Amino acid sequence: MKLKTKVNIQNAKNKNPLIGLIAKGTLIALCISLVLVLVFAFLLKFTNISDSIISPINQVIKGVSIFLGVFIGLKKCKELGLVSGLLIGFVYTILAFLVFSILSGRFNFDITLLTDCVFGAVIGAICGIISVNIKKSTN
Repeated sequence: MKLKTKVNIQNAKNKNPLIGLIAKGTLIALCISLVLVLVFAFLLKFTNISDSIISPINQVIKGVSIFLGVFIGLKKCKELGLVSGLLIGFVYTILAFLVFSILSGRFNFDITLLTDCVFGAVIGAICGIISVNIKKSTN
């Protein structure tokens, strides 16, 4: 009876490795984003950068974070790049919103969050397609 339970647990783990890849990619993207925002904050403090450049740089940081998170997270994945990348981008956007809202001490639910979620999902999907197809062509 115990042997059957172990087999079922192993099958459950092997059945959906995509969730682990999405979690890994999301956490990598979030860590990269935190580091890049910290570096950008230091640059803002010690230079005379205009306030008008903050929003575009934040979008670039999100895009780079999603790209690297998808690329590293889907390193072993050979299919479902669109879906995996879309989910990594979307989940990353939600988690980044929560983390940075906690750090700033305020939660602003508005249309910007919705556009950020769409932006993250689209960038993630594109990066997922590219990531999976680059790996197929190099093998």
